[in-house]
Amino acid sequence: MYNQPMLRDDALKGKTIVITGGGTGLGKAMGTYFLKLGANLVITSRKDDVIQQTAREMEQTTGGKVLAVACDVREYVQVENVLAEAIKAFGQVDSLINNAAGNFISPTERLSANAFSSIIDIVLKGSVNCTLAFGKHWIKEKQQASVLNIVTTYAFTGSAYVVPSACAKGGVLAMTRSLAAEWGKYGIRTNAIAPGPFPTKGAWERLLPGDLAEKFDFKNRVPLKRVGDHQELANLAAFLVSDFSAYINGEVITIDGGEWLQGAGQFNGLEAIPNDMWDMLEQMTRATKGS
Repeated sequence: MYNQPMLRDDALKGKTIVITGGGTGLGKAMGTYFLKLGANLVITSRKDDVIQQTAREMEQTTGGKVLAVACDVREYVQVENVLAEAIKAFGQVDSLINNAAGNFISPTERLSANAFSSIIDIVLKGSVNCTLAFGKHWIKEKQQASVLNIVTTYAFTGSAYVVPSACAKGGVLAMTRSLAAEWGKYGIRTNAIAPGPFPTKGAWERLLPGDLAEKFDFKNRVPLKRVGDHQELANLAAFLVSDFSAYINGEVITIDGGEWLQGAGQFNGLEAIPNDMWDMLEQMTRATKGS
């Protein structure tokens, strides 16, 4: 059942949702489901041709309305333009999904300062720009709304070889919790999702080129022994931007099949021990107790 839609068909009817990085991958999966639930959708990306094509596909698939606006989230003026275009098309915006991201896997000492900054600028500065522009508007208009930030489990654990991303996502998580406390009085909810492995063709091929993805099989790290299905993430995101979650504020929800906990426990790797070896260890333990 995990790959089935969760909410009733009209759960987001009349709501307008903006998704940054909405042209591909998880952004596209979330947006498609929001449309099926009755929402109006605005998707952004730096690649105008990609989001225009995605918008056409989404409208044909769902019958919903999609506005595609090219935007570099690092540029505040461009973010303000997205907000203006969304309001012109749909009257108001009810939710912002900060999904735009950038990442690469590398030993940190191999990175230039510019390489580090490029990830910080997209992930952290981009999320700040969008949240600030939309938040200022909502507060001015006295409008209730919500922000949903897509972070990652290593936002709270840290991770080697993706240090710029970990720093940036950690900052976004701090912003999530901070604004939940500060902007709650305005009726603006701020939450986050921390996904584990949800393979997306483009992103994973860039991160792990060639046969690396096959060698570094993520499902082996997950206690449930599988990776996530895009619909699972879309279900959670739809719930968090819907009125059904009206009392959830400042929360980060992990959806990773237990992956980060698997890596956190000192002895979790003992799952590799076969039953016959456990039998031998048990006999040795009993023998020791008896002596």
